[in-house]
Amino acid sequence: MTLDVGMVEAAADRIAPYVDRTPVLTSRSVDDATGQHVHLKGEHLQKSGSFKARGAHNKMLLLTEEERARGVVAVSSGNHAAAVALAGRALGVHVDVYMPADAPAPKRRATEAYGATIHFFDRVNDDRDELLLRHVAEHESVPVWPFDDYQVMAGQGTVALELLDQVEIDTLVVPMSGGGLMAGCATVARARRPHIRIVGVEPTAADDTRRSFAAGRRVTIAQPDTIADGLALRSPGALTFPINQRYVDEVVTVGETEIAAATLLLFQQAGQVVEPSGATALAAVLDGHINGGHIGVVLSGGNVDPTTLTELAAGH
Repeated sequence: MTLDVGMVEAAADRIAPYVDRTPVLTSRSVDDATGQHVHLKGEHLQKSGSFKARGAHNKMLLLTEEERARGVVAVSSGNHAAAVALAGRALGVHVDVYMPADAPAPKRRATEAYGATIHFFDRVNDDRDELLLRHVAEHESVPVWPFDDYQVMAGQGTVALELLDQVEIDTLVVPMSGGGLMAGCATVARARRPHIRIVGVEPTAADDTRRSFAAGRRVTIAQPDTIADGLALRSPGALTFPINQRYVDEVVTVGETEIAAATLLLFQQAGQVVEPSGATALAAVLDGHINGGHIGVVLSGGNVDPTTLTELAAGH
């Protein structure tokens, strides 16, 4: 199996009753600050607070009745966890989640509220994939991987499918972690707009994909320390990486100060509550990495603790 635009189109039909068609937002403050025409795809307004609801629902809607009866298990710093828990509640499937002990409180609370059973682990010392596979072996649960699954990628690609129907853009800018959101979006964008420029953005402290692109192979880095917790992975996905190699024009990085500034601009001047991970793509535009034409920026999530915003504001 591989990923193609037909899979994304099928996913869009499948998940339509369960997720929202999110708006494309514009802001005079953002345009003035960037000197660009910026179109913000508001996935921070999605059900469960992030784009992850799309991939989780698509994957779980394709499970057989026997698989649903066995329950599912996921590992996540928060947004994927909440999305899988939400899908589980909608479909009557038990969900176990492995989550870092330092995961942001809003993400933890959302996951619990949707009915998942949470198992905490140490982000630095524990191997997240090993924990998940051990759970699968012991309980026969079905794993729902956060990005390295073609049906999850197809669900995430519906972000770009909507965006390209909503507005004309010359450049698509997407935050990158494991690469599932980008793989889905880039597949759609390249098929629908062959000449569009596609740019991925990572924190400088979590630049595993940029390094992997430079090396021509997947590179593993030390555990990142970044305010963009949802992007703090050590290596791009085995399935996502070759797709992104094929379609993505460039991967750029932004520092912690730039990510914080983008998060605060959205909150203070555009009235949008976006988590640092979700604001990282915009940070690259604000920092001058992307220029010209109409730019589509994915705001990937909005699950941020108000105290985090207060602390960011105090630091500026």
